[in-house]
Amino acid sequence: MAEILQKDGTWAFDGDALRLTPGRDKSVSLLRQALGELVVPLGALAGISFEQGKRAGRLRLRLRDGADPLLHATGGRLTEPHDPYQLIVEPDRHGVAEYFTDEVRGALLLDQVPAGPVTEFLLSGPSVPLSVSAGDGTASFDGERVRLEWNWKTEDAKAAAGARTLAVTDIAAVEWQPAVGLENGHLRFTVKDAATEAPPKYDPNAVELWGFKKDPLMALVAAAVQARLPHPSKAAAPEPEPPRPQLPEPPGPAGPAREDDHDALLRRLRELGDLHRAGVLTDEEFALAKQAVLKRM
Repeated sequence: MAEILQKDGTWAFDGDALRLTPGRDKSVSLLRQALGELVVPLGALAGISFEQGKRAGRLRLRLRDGADPLLHATGGRLTEPHDPYQLIVEPDRHGVAEYFTDEVRGALLLDQVPAGPVTEFLLSGPSVPLSVSAGDGTASFDGERVRLEWNWKTEDAKAAAGARTLAVTDIAAVEWQPAVGLENGHLRFTVKDAATEAPPKYDPNAVELWGFKKDPLMALVAAAVQARLPHPSKAAAPEPEPPRPQLPEPPGPAGPAREDDHDALLRRLRELGDLHRAGVLTDEEFALAKQAVLKRM
């Protein structure tokens, strides 16, 4: 077993999974503290790296696309102090970090873990129920329904509509984005058949975020909901079109039909009639196909 203990947290690897436990130092972000210990199966990893620095080094995990609902819901926008897949390493532990990196890399090679995307979430996401207040509202999630409630800072028209309750089955997508510079962030839910381009300030299905300390905690709600939506790989796959009935080939040069050909053409006419009555062929398709058969008779 490989293990590295730091003020920033503790990472342990037993050959099958990594356990990432946040430290208790005051520099550890609220998001990482709220997430608690993460168990990352080896199969969810795309790679690991260790970067040395003058004052401190940094261990980084790279997860396979689609393995973690938190990373998918946040779109890779978690900044350094909030990213649970980074660990600050003090200078006197650089050797331990290099050993840890080699152990994980060796296991990835031994198990021949591919680095490509996955078709199901390999991490379960934050536990529920949970509730977070930030920006212009409070977002709560019990595993089946999201409830959005507004505070006194909410835009008047948005607040006038009252609290919102969204069933998971009605949600098509969820996104968390932090405030950057003068641009506010948001937690937004896209509701099926009701997509909107309204800014989060006016969107009744979004909480606007202004860059305060608790904003990253909204990512917990996003991740918990994302874990219960269809996996992105399934949502993106288009459904195959149903096969269309094969119409008769265009008639060749006119000529007398033999008796057995005549019987076959009659059977074909009956088949076309059955397909038309069943709704498989449209009126236009049936007329064209019938005309083609009759010409061959």
